[in-house]
Amino acid sequence: MTVEMREGHEGTGPGAITPDGCAVQLYERLPVGDEPEVIAAAVPAGAHILELGSGVGRVTHPLLEGGFTVTAVDESAAMLSRLRGARTICGPIEDLDLGEKFDVVMLASFLVHAGDEEVRRGMLRTCARHVAEGGCVLIQREGADYHTDVPRQRVSPSGFTVRIASSEPVGEGVNSVHVEYLFPDATWTQTFLARPLTKDQFESALAEAGLEVDAYLTPDEVWVRAVPKA
Repeated sequence: MTVEMREGHEGTGPGAITPDGCAVQLYERLPVGDEPEVIAAAVPAGAHILELGSGVGRVTHPLLEGGFTVTAVDESAAMLSRLRGARTICGPIEDLDLGEKFDVVMLASFLVHAGDEEVRRGMLRTCARHVAEGGCVLIQREGADYHTDVPRQRVSPSGFTVRIASSEPVGEGVNSVHVEYLFPDATWTQTFLARPLTKDQFESALAEAGLEVDAYLTPDEVWVRAVPKA
């Protein structure tokens, strides 16, 4: 089946590629980092989490094992087909309206840096629309040097290399980022558009959606807990 790629996005390598250039088989191989621990420390035990952009469930599955209930949303049916144990919903995040509220809404994977500002606005409105009274929104944002410390690479203990090869301005505050994933038996690449946001710009984007920062959860301020504005 041919998938229409989103403008400015491209992916190469074995297996299915999603509209934003992500390779399904690649994400099945990537290990989970410290995300589940960061999330678990920031929200009530057993919370019902609306995970926006779940992919194949790298974070979903550890959260389920940790006693959380997860509703997983992704625009890729191929990604969602790899999930087990979560309720799944296939569709664009920016258009989502389930008519439900959740203890926690999570927007990870730097999705808040979508190159298209209207998509970002829609995603943040989705977060605000679905968070319950007294609940919170967890957002993962880019590190301060994400677009300037390039090229850079990291070798995983499991034996593959992730290389951020380039981040080049393409106009209107947007960069085109090219990433390579080098495994002993396969190589994947992804090119995507990302909009760098200063801390002030990020907080202004939250405010526009009716949200405000409650706490920066990690020393690098990549993980943020936001709440509806009082």
